[in-house]
Amino acid sequence: MIIDFHTHMFPESIAERTIAKLSECVHKAPETDGTYEGLLKSAREAGIDCSVVLPIATKPSQFRTINEFASRFLEGEVLSFGSLHPTSSDFKAELREIKAMGLKGIKLHPDYQDMYFNDIRYKRVVSYASELGMMISVHAGLDPKCPNDIHCTPRMAAELLDDVRPEKLILAHLGGNQQWDDVERYLVGKNVYLDTGVVFDYIGQEQFLRIMRSHGSDKILFGTDSPWAGQKRFVDVMEEMDMTQEERENVMWKNGDRLLNKKEV
Repeated sequence: MIIDFHTHMFPESIAERTIAKLSECVHKAPETDGTYEGLLKSAREAGIDCSVVLPIATKPSQFRTINEFASRFLEGEVLSFGSLHPTSSDFKAELREIKAMGLKGIKLHPDYQDMYFNDIRYKRVVSYASELGMMISVHAGLDPKCPNDIHCTPRMAAELLDDVRPEKLILAHLGGNQQWDDVERYLVGKNVYLDTGVVFDYIGQEQFLRIMRSHGSDKILFGTDSPWAGQKRFVDVMEEMDMTQEERENVMWKNGDRLLNKKEV
């Protein structure tokens, strides 16, 4: 079994132009066409059983359309989180609505939401989402949109973790894209999950394995950031990595399965 805990797709009506715009921003050709069918085809070719989709509300007015689309994918081979913008005038009501829709978590992206992750508004959103038992996935580290103004550094994430103490926070890109020395300095050992979205295009195997083992393989989630990394290629990288069977199973599916199927107390 394989769970990809970091993917993206868009409604067919906007997928082509959205992918074209994002491709120009990230300076990468996409690996899929950005649609549900494109993601499904990619996942099946890679032997992935479940792709977790992480939509991003870049402004408060997108709440309804994003989450209504996301709520069509609550189980099966493609499972979506919801999203909201941290400047929402009633974020608590929106989080309750996301939960009532059956969505298991939310995605936040400080760069695209133009707010630093240690801002009190993010802390309030993460705190209340945690009260509701939801997962929170957050873009962390460098993003091509604003490479010189990183909105979620490992140090910012560590501050939020210390202040809020969420149970199911997931920091994408191994805690801080291309800031992995600071991940080792500020985040390793804390109660937080790290996903592998796009990291194998940038990180050395030695540092990846060191972070995984220092942090604990039970806190690492396999993710690709499809369509910005090839799902099959990342599966192949993981299969060739110098890991124990237990470590590989933890990262590839056991941790994700535990999070997705955990019953609330």
